[in-house]
Amino acid sequence: MVHAEVAILGAGAAGLSLAHRLTQAAPGDRRVSAVLVDAPPGPLRPPSRTWCYWEPGAGPYDAALTAEWRRLRVHGRAGQPIEDDIAPLRYKMLRSEDFERLVARDLAHRDDVRRLEATVETVNGDADGADVRARAADGRPVTVHARWVFDSRPLARPPAARTTLLQHFHGWFVRTERAVFDTGTVDLMDFRVPQPSRGLAFGYLLPTGRHEALVEYTRFSDAVLPREAYERELRRYTHDVLRLGRFEVTATETGVIPMTDARFRRRAAPSVFRIGTAGGATRPSTGYTFSAVQRQTRTVADALHAGRHPMPPPAHSARSRVMDAVMLRALDTGRVDGAAFFGRLFAQVPTERLLRFLDGGTRLHEDLSVGVRTPFLPMLRCAAELPWLARKPPPPGR
Repeated sequence: MVHAEVAILGAGAAGLSLAHRLTQAAPGDRRVSAVLVDAPPGPLRPPSRTWCYWEPGAGPYDAALTAEWRRLRVHGRAGQPIEDDIAPLRYKMLRSEDFERLVARDLAHRDDVRRLEATVETVNGDADGADVRARAADGRPVTVHARWVFDSRPLARPPAARTTLLQHFHGWFVRTERAVFDTGTVDLMDFRVPQPSRGLAFGYLLPTGRHEALVEYTRFSDAVLPREAYERELRRYTHDVLRLGRFEVTATETGVIPMTDARFRRRAAPSVFRIGTAGGATRPSTGYTFSAVQRQTRTVADALHAGRHPMPPPAHSARSRVMDAVMLRALDTGRVDGAAFFGRLFAQVPTERLLRFLDGGTRLHEDLSVGVRTPFLPMLRCAAELPWLARKPPPPGR
């Protein structure tokens, strides 16, 4: 049996972030023994992915960044560009394999946080701790006993909700023959793609060099598309809209992010907590998760280092969750044109403030200044009917 004060289940963004923060104890902080339990290579290990987030100035993961930018651009459906400097913020691109190497390097220099490759089978906790029963890649049973368990693994089924949409995307890492990319600017949302009757669709362009970029097709809707549909839309976007000319696809990336007004339980047992997407870190209206994960794991690590109870905080404020629920309902019912909605916000609100709003970092008067630029009557109707809507489990496949 393995004994530790903390067991971290899953080595995605949340698990890696918490493990990394536990190695960064300041002088005078108490040391915390921890085990990061990660599934062996195979279907239960998260695929490679790209996380993007914004923060002011330098950050703890800058050594692992692929790129960062100070300018963002949004294209309306008619093609009109809206471009802005987001100082003091910086928009950052972090690939999961680079983040994992950074964390592994730091773990290698500390003996109080170790990594264990095993597939978790059961977690049983009470007020005094929890037993994590797992199985190593060779079939050998492993048990970890910990005072606190932080579970970042995806939920088997999302909680009941009034509205559940999916943000699903497929991306190409491309290398072009011509030097076509502006390396100083990210195209955050490009609505010059066909729009669905409900929800929205957009292109997304992260230039990492004059010849290299990540180009994605993203859609907010109630169901994912066949693989060939994403490929078709990417061919149309890169050829007809971006006019990239000849290029090769060096890698691909696919993902599905739940956008839901469900209530996520952060406590699964007296000593077992959920963090990351499983703990409600994904922002319902945008799908952004990484910044909220940092807030959650920073609070948890600070509490552990200080010897306090390490209950993860809510990832987003109650006010943010209410606004997101209204927005999701408006998109799901088709009462609001998603492309026009986001295009209008970026045209009328300073980009730096809007990014803080999307991350839940604005104050009440700033939220109101954004709210008055939304379609009033459709949003009011959605807000009025939400209290009367039943929360239902998502259909199979969600």
